[in-house]
Amino acid sequence: MPEQDAWSDGSGIAADRGVFGISVAAELAGVPVQSLRLFEAHGLLEPTRTEGGTRRYSSDDIGRARHINALQTDGLNLAGIAAVVMLETRNQQLATENAALHAEITQLRQSQSTQPRTTTQPPTSRRKRSSKS
Repeated sequence: MPEQDAWSDGSGIAADRGVFGISVAAELAGVPVQSLRLFEAHGLLEPTRTEGGTRRYSSDDIGRARHINALQTDGLNLAGIAAVVMLETRNQQLATENAALHAEITQLRQSQSTQPRTTTQPPTSRRKRSSKS
């Protein structure tokens, strides 16, 4: 199965590449054009811009606009959505870091199990017992 990490759906278009104009993006996201502008004004979306200043939305942007719209439908205001999105982003970062740490731990354990163990015993200390008379 081919890798699709950087690709939206195997179409050959990178998921983070801005290719859709605002009208098409709004239709694909299921939101009015003005909502996309509002989301951008509040820092929730950052479409790329052409040299002439035209917004270009990526597949990632469209997915994010859908998510923002769903949160609005659930009753959150834009400030609340910004907080949710920030926490979701941080949670994903932590999950990625956690997975990397688990992989490192597994690798260290595997390397330890393949190394021969030395059987050195710690020095024994002999204390004199006090004799009770």
